[in-house]
Amino acid sequence: MIRHTFLLLNGIGEKRERKLWQEGILTWEDFCCCKSILDIEGERKKHYDDFLCRASESLNSKDCLFFSKYLKKREHWRLFEKFVNEAVCLDIETNGFTAEKGGYVTVVGLYSVEGYRAFVRGENLTEESLQEALDGYKYLITFYGSIFDIPFLKKEFPNLQIDHIPHFDLFWAGKRLGIQGGLKKLETMFLIERDEDLKGLNGYDAVKFWKAYLNGHTESLEYLIAYNRADTENLFKLGQIFYKMLRMQAGIEEFVGNGRKGTS
Repeated sequence: MIRHTFLLLNGIGEKRERKLWQEGILTWEDFCCCKSILDIEGERKKHYDDFLCRASESLNSKDCLFFSKYLKKREHWRLFEKFVNEAVCLDIETNGFTAEKGGYVTVVGLYSVEGYRAFVRGENLTEESLQEALDGYKYLITFYGSIFDIPFLKKEFPNLQIDHIPHFDLFWAGKRLGIQGGLKKLETMFLIERDEDLKGLNGYDAVKFWKAYLNGHTESLEYLIAYNRADTENLFKLGQIFYKMLRMQAGIEEFVGNGRKGTS
């Protein structure tokens, strides 16, 4: 999808982008091969050509910083397919309080194509260990993370660097698609399964698991980690679904659905 994206260009909005697709300009290569398109010509066209050349080079080298800088946050979903192998799904658990009232992070879960990793308070959860892990990824997937998970983490770990990579927040993607509800509701809606012993559990249960663990019930930590793992794994599955739906909503499938052009 990202190579079909012209919203990177200053002055090009969704309507103009769709107009380009209608004119047969479906990729950055198509754009650069034409001397003039619509009313884009002369120095403006040359500037756009140069910029798209930089975009192509950045995409080939997986330079996520370029796209964080020039692509609006609400459009970061367009990078999903190209960055999927460098993506990480992040979800945190807390003790149930806000950061201002003694709240703290109990577990940070990271899920990627390489598998799942849990960072547990009092064991391996430090600012340094989390930063080292996150530095290995170039694309972030969360659910409401831009409002909850990331700000909460940064209050506890002020030096954590995470805002610089593209972020696909599935909560806002759902709102854009007209889909309401939390992660558990959306899992049911899209038939995304959890293990039987995890079905029906929610964030309050995660808080109770942590309290039980602090009271000496070590097996409760295993349940908490399993719950968090399901959250992060299902973020990845929901991301795949929402990416396809957002492509359809953008309208590109009307032009590339029959294999006329590449679809990434």
